[in-house]
Amino acid sequence: MRLIPLIMSAVLLMITVMLWPEKDADGGLLAWINVILMLVLSLVLLQYGVRLLRERSEPAAGSRLRAKLVIGLVGMLLIPSAVIQLAASQMVERGMDVWFDVRVDTLLDRALNLAQGFYARVETDMKRDMFNYISDATLVAAASGSLDYRSINNYLAEIRAVEDWQKVELFDINERLVGGVQEGELSSLQAAPLSDSARLSMRLGRVATELVTRKDGEVAVAYGPLIGAASVVGLLRVEMNLPAGVIQNARAVESDYRNYRELEHNRQSIAATFTHAMLFVTLLVLLVAGLFGLLFARRLTAPIGDLAQALRRVTEGDLDVVISESSQDELGSLARSFNEMANRLKLNVEAIEKAQKDLTKALENSRQRQYVLESLLANLHTGVILVDAEGRVRLLNQAVRDILHLPGNWVPSVDILQASQGSLHDVGDFYDELRHQQEDHLQREFDVDLPHGKSVHLLARGARLSATASTSFSGYLLVIDDISDLAEAQRNKAWAEVARRLAHEIKNPLTPIKLSAERLQRRFRAQVDDETVFDVCTQAIITQVERLQRLIADFSTLARMPQPKMRDVSVDGLLKEMEELFNGYKRIDVSIVDAGWTCHCDPDQVRQVLINLMDNALSATESTSGKTVRMYSRVNEDHAEWHVEDDGEGIDSASVSQLFEAYYSTKASGSGLGLAIAKRIAEDHGGELKLISNAKPTHFCLRLPRQCLETEEAS
Repeated sequence: MRLIPLIMSAVLLMITVMLWPEKDADGGLLAWINVILMLVLSLVLLQYGVRLLRERSEPAAGSRLRAKLVIGLVGMLLIPSAVIQLAASQMVERGMDVWFDVRVDTLLDRALNLAQGFYARVETDMKRDMFNYISDATLVAAASGSLDYRSINNYLAEIRAVEDWQKVELFDINERLVGGVQEGELSSLQAAPLSDSARLSMRLGRVATELVTRKDGEVAVAYGPLIGAASVVGLLRVEMNLPAGVIQNARAVESDYRNYRELEHNRQSIAATFTHAMLFVTLLVLLVAGLFGLLFARRLTAPIGDLAQALRRVTEGDLDVVISESSQDELGSLARSFNEMANRLKLNVEAIEKAQKDLTKALENSRQRQYVLESLLANLHTGVILVDAEGRVRLLNQAVRDILHLPGNWVPSVDILQASQGSLHDVGDFYDELRHQQEDHLQREFDVDLPHGKSVHLLARGARLSATASTSFSGYLLVIDDISDLAEAQRNKAWAEVARRLAHEIKNPLTPIKLSAERLQRRFRAQVDDETVFDVCTQAIITQVERLQRLIADFSTLARMPQPKMRDVSVDGLLKEMEELFNGYKRIDVSIVDAGWTCHCDPDQVRQVLINLMDNALSATESTSGKTVRMYSRVNEDHAEWHVEDDGEGIDSASVSQLFEAYYSTKASGSGLGLAIAKRIAEDHGGELKLISNAKPTHFCLRLPRQCLETEEAS
């Protein structure tokens, strides 16, 4: 299909080359017009064929069918046109042979000879008659001016009557009219000017004739020069009307003869012209037929192309396409069926899209709820574990990992009972109890020993989830809270209340007891038999009362810590005070940098914490020698730290978790309130007191913010 235009273009080019007109060839402009038309057609076909070959994508809808229809129509017209062209050429050749037959040629020659013989006889007779008057004495005298006008006209009238001429005129040597007469009319006073033949006749002195065509017919005119004694003295001009029928026939014969000879001479040109005219008509018919065929094919294939284009648009998802239903034939019925199909598809797609939008909206709402739930679970400080009916973990948040320090095997789909081994057995026991009980809710408190010797007090709450109409999920929800700080706060509060009451009940009688013991020691020491026993007993009373007073003071401090009095304090300044305070101990090493750093804190309370840490370090290193207690500071842009290290025997791992609890002490004489009060002071400052290492060396760190929270909020 793509090669047909190229083949037709090649054929046209070959015909064009064969019909290319040569120089001075027959056909003229028409031949060049035919060549140009064929060249234009061949170039159009060539361009169309090249475009088809280069066309990579799918051609326009209906274009192939349109091309086939046009080629078919033009081909159906081309064959009979070529036959007609050949038949017409043969007819022209045969007609030319008939037209230019030998007998016609002979007949026309004879007719021309007859016409020319008539003209020759008329001219011969007029010349013979004119020779009788060129030496006439009367005419010579009249031309010389010797006769009057009347005499001249009378004489001319006699000549006209004798010779049967229609008009006789006499001119002198200066071409002036001397006299003139004509048949049936008065002579004109002013004659027509002499022609070139008349002047030539007068100049040469010879008789001449010519034929003059006028409105009323052809006239034979003769000129006779009047010869005097020595030269020409005038001119005699005579006219004779020729018979109208004879002249007309003679002229017709001459005209036909000339036309015949011209046609005979241009016989090949006529044949070529006729051939080119037929070719021009054929090309014109082909062009018109091709144009009409293209219009017809386009009109016929337009609905098909529209249908194909519409199907392509429907395939691409455009369901708003509508095809024109202008025709009432099968194509119109097909267009109506397509429009109905597209409309139904559009309705179905709209219904599907509506359902999809509803599903998408529901999914988005579900995703939003899931996102909110995930964000809520991720930001909750409460641990959440979701377990399905088979006992497999479906969901757990980061908080429960942080609270329980879950190992790596705690991932979704893990069996909770298998994963809850070792230190996490209480979590598995709690789930197992929830699963087997009748009630839907359960709450328990238990302690869990975590790695690194840390123990946490947990509050676990569980709920049974049953399947509903909207969801088929069933399982258990476990919520775990680390209430260690809350329990410690409750204990601290309880101990503070106990301390407040003990301080209130014990504080008042202690001073009288001490004073009474001192009074007994002063007044009755000399009266007793055994002063040593007396001194020991009274001193024991005084010592124990002082110990109770110190204990009551610690109770009061723990029960109601004073608000810290914040101000900027030099970090290394506190170290210098500690160095001066414990200057008597040789095993203390205090490192002072003196970089000018400050910390916003209560110096008395911080000093109390540092003194407590140093006392504990000295107590732990009493049995050692050398500088085994080290104290130094570290400061950055945000925090200030005071570090105390000692090379004592350290703290056992079992005591690490209870080290900062009230009334817990590793020393036999300790009250167990020093580190608890120190931790309380650190927390009131927004910092922390922590044990970095429990042995070799024992390492405590007091870490406080350089700007307290109250100051930042106020600024």
